[in-house]
Amino acid sequence: MPELLILRHGESGHSFSGDDHSRTLTDHGRQQARAVGRWLMESGHLPDNTVCSDAMRTRQTCIWVNHELGEKAPTPYLDQRLYLAAPRSMLAIINEVPETVRSLLVVAHMPGVQELSMDLASARSAEDPVIQMAGSWPPAGLARFEVDKPWAELDGRDAQLTDFFTAD
Repeated sequence: MPELLILRHGESGHSFSGDDHSRTLTDHGRQQARAVGRWLMESGHLPDNTVCSDAMRTRQTCIWVNHELGEKAPTPYLDQRLYLAAPRSMLAIINEVPETVRSLLVVAHMPGVQELSMDLASARSAEDPVIQMAGSWPPAGLARFEVDKPWAELDGRDAQLTDFFTAD
């Protein structure tokens, strides 16, 4: 069954120049991203495709997750449309993913990651992860969904949330 992994970037610092797009991860944010990568390896939920916002903090999150995945890490595709994207815009990007992809990792920003995940969570979703992600989505929070339809048909309340991992 295909799986969708939705990841918020790790903790980031403040921009001294006022340019939000170029904000970088803190040391803690790098450790959070590495913890996500370790969880993916240990749980066996390895993405075979990654689409990532082109903001610096999401790119760095992707680098540190991939550091833990090692040779099993897919080359990420940077998509500027994910930068601070609304949930429907994020879903449109997911809908474009080829059906040959069995496990997709999306690395993006709040509030879009939380809102999209709440929109996607079906009634079959595990209760505890839904409650956890609805209450708070910390930096480097990761939602894992099982998807039983083509990516192009995913449109809401049709993915089963199975896990919500937090690095802290």
